[in-house]
Amino acid sequence: MILKKLSALFIAATLLPFSAVAENPPIRLVIHGGAGTILKQNITPEKEAEYKARLEESLKAGYAILNDGGTSIDAVIASIKVMENSPLFNAGKGAVFTNDGRNELDASIMDGKTLMAGAVAGVTTVKNPIEAAYAVMTKSPHVLMVSKGADQFAAQNGLTQVDPTYFKTDFRWQQLQKAKEKEQIILDHDDNKLAALYIDPMMYDYKFGTVGAVALDRHGNLAAGTSTGGMTNKRYGRVGDSPIIGAGTYANNNSVAVSATGSGEKFIRTSTAFNISSQVRFQNLPLDVASKNALKEVADIDGSGGVIVVDKKGNYAMEFNTAGMYRGTIGTDGKPEIAIYGE
Repeated sequence: MILKKLSALFIAATLLPFSAVAENPPIRLVIHGGAGTILKQNITPEKEAEYKARLEESLKAGYAILNDGGTSIDAVIASIKVMENSPLFNAGKGAVFTNDGRNELDASIMDGKTLMAGAVAGVTTVKNPIEAAYAVMTKSPHVLMVSKGADQFAAQNGLTQVDPTYFKTDFRWQQLQKAKEKEQIILDHDDNKLAALYIDPMMYDYKFGTVGAVALDRHGNLAAGTSTGGMTNKRYGRVGDSPIIGAGTYANNNSVAVSATGSGEKFIRTSTAFNISSQVRFQNLPLDVASKNALKEVADIDGSGGVIVVDKKGNYAMEFNTAGMYRGTIGTDGKPEIAIYGE
């Protein structure tokens, strides 16, 4: 009898810790709203409060899903939609303008469990491009759709459509006019037609307003998503890294989930998101070290920006090589943490 009681106590003692872990595994959500020359002296207290409020809203939207046992994919979409719907960020409402005065939007999403991914580029009428990327992932055999075809596909799958003027904001319109004025000065002194592709570093580096989210759900699955309006004054159908799987977005349950923001062409050339994943998976490097290594490769070819990363244990990193990055995270305790500057 004594042995039976001791045996029962031993079994109970060994089961309780595992039982507790099963009931409440970790969750984690990390977001970014762009990186660049973001300095406290250049932002009013009122505008700073606006950014923090939207970042917190984004975190809470994703957290509500994760805390309720929802998927990392759904949390990423919910978080990004909040930022796409805000004119503060260069994604969705508030996207920058192309040279011909249009808003062309890009987005991508990836499921770390299945390695399924979806992306759209150059869409102009779907209200939330991240939803269009998800539709490509789940309702088509493809990974990337572009332009009118992507808009048509989104409409046929019931996604909310808007008039292109919905995305216009006066702030972004004025950015375009300033960019054109500076470009014209270059053209007046240079017969090379390629000067029309000149990107003013002061204009471009001021703020990369791309938005993104990475998440870990209670099922242990990772997901990543990114959404952007691209580059002010872009033309000729330019597409950056945000809709490119492995460059601006990547997720793999065997390593990490990553979303990037910054010099799109440089992130494509260095496969930044996949680079980080590979360092973690094959070299077992800490997330912050892998992120800094990848950003150094970007910097070595004169690029800049930032990344957010999360792994299956809930570890995360928010690294950037610019003056600041709009960023935040929330974990199992439900307490949002938000930062903007290089503190």
